[in-house]
Amino acid sequence: MTDVSSRSGGAPAPSAVEARGWGWRHASRRAWALDGVDLRIEPGERVLLLGASGAGKSTFLHGLAGVLGGEEEGESRGELRIDGTPAAATRGRAGLVLQDPDAQVILARVGDDVAFGCENLGVPRDEIWPRVRHALDAVGLDVELDRPTKALSGGQKQRLALAGALAMRPGLLLLDEPTANLDPDGVAEVRDAVGRVLDATGATFVVVEHRVDVWLPLVHRVVVLGEGGVVADGPPDRVLRDRGPELADAGVWVPGIPPAVPPAPVRTPGAPVLTTERLAVARVRGTAVATGVDLQVCAGEALAIVGPNGAGKSTLGLTLAGLLPPHAGEVTASRDLAEGAGSSPIGWRSRALLTRIGMVFQDPEHQLLARTVRDELEIGPRALGLAPDAMTARVDELLDRLRLAALARANPYTLSGGEKRRLTVAAALATAPRVLVLDEPTFGQDARTWAELVSMLAGLRDEGRAIVTITHDEAVVAALHARRFALTRRDHA
Repeated sequence: MTDVSSRSGGAPAPSAVEARGWGWRHASRRAWALDGVDLRIEPGERVLLLGASGAGKSTFLHGLAGVLGGEEEGESRGELRIDGTPAAATRGRAGLVLQDPDAQVILARVGDDVAFGCENLGVPRDEIWPRVRHALDAVGLDVELDRPTKALSGGQKQRLALAGALAMRPGLLLLDEPTANLDPDGVAEVRDAVGRVLDATGATFVVVEHRVDVWLPLVHRVVVLGEGGVVADGPPDRVLRDRGPELADAGVWVPGIPPAVPPAPVRTPGAPVLTTERLAVARVRGTAVATGVDLQVCAGEALAIVGPNGAGKSTLGLTLAGLLPPHAGEVTASRDLAEGAGSSPIGWRSRALLTRIGMVFQDPEHQLLARTVRDELEIGPRALGLAPDAMTARVDELLDRLRLAALARANPYTLSGGEKRRLTVAAALATAPRVLVLDEPTFGQDARTWAELVSMLAGLRDEGRAIVTITHDEAVVAALHARRFALTRRDHA
């Protein structure tokens, strides 16, 4: 494997990070996303950054990467420095990898995508391509440079993003929940690739992740953010041992302290409300990603669609929800569910879908429409013509149950990833659909909000609604006592 260290390849020395009373507030918000952060990270340290959903972890990484924007986006106070220079002015010193692999793919071919950051930094052309090859080798992505990026699996795309960051030769590597939507094999691929990079380069490393146990073998230090800034800091074993119960109560995932789960259902599932026969599904016409799907979605039952990245789980979910046409075969709604709308959900008008099938997309930002959180939750009830008092009562209940009440007037795009996920779940619930299809419903959740979300889904199941969850989170499958339906990946490359 190629040596990509500063001793071979010209990478800069590991960076030092210092925050002094640093905070950030979004332009549309009264409350600070985080404030009073006092922290020093020495060159070459590896830090796992923890905290409850909404604690400001992603904001801190974005501040270090210099991508928070100017005064029109918000305001900061205090100091945030990399190697003694304000973080916003240290272009190229920090490499940031986000949680959504698809959101980071910019160009159509692997080599071009990895080279993109170097080109933006003005790296001489004759130096770029050796960097690209070094970076791909370092992360273990053994594909041709002209390989189409759309042909990569989720784990490969995340390694591609890591290679793009590495090619810029950062002294500080920042990962923001990089395994949130990956299957177990993809999680291991990305974690192991990061370990190889850190061993080779010695870069300073900060990772935000709720999967604490995944990253513990790689990190030297755990830092926990909370109200007022840093609330815990030290070696992982000491912080998690001495502060474990306290941190778990605040929502931090602590190994060995699992969150509460709802009781098993006491009723047997009802009749099927959706049935597929010889179904094939596709995002792109002519290219099926799953075929021969025969399944039933039953009232009063949770169904978990599981399988590796690229197997077609999300595409199947969108097809069940009436948002994509079947590539072949049929999706048929029961007579009771389809009353007055026709037997095939793809033919239903949007108003007919509202009370019948709700869909929560994998990427929350794909379904955010309004300027405030409250407005977002009112879209569906208003389309149904719900009376103002009834609409207010329904929205208030959802805001309270999903811990969004304090954010009712906030711009949805300023929420954390976990808060956006809870908002999109709440928006789907606002129209009280009889079938709810959720794609990765628990990503970005702390232990407390995870438990509350799972409890809510179990309650809907026990009311007789059909729950379809597309997930890599085996704890969700177990907690909901869900029936598993597994897809396998087909290679179309």
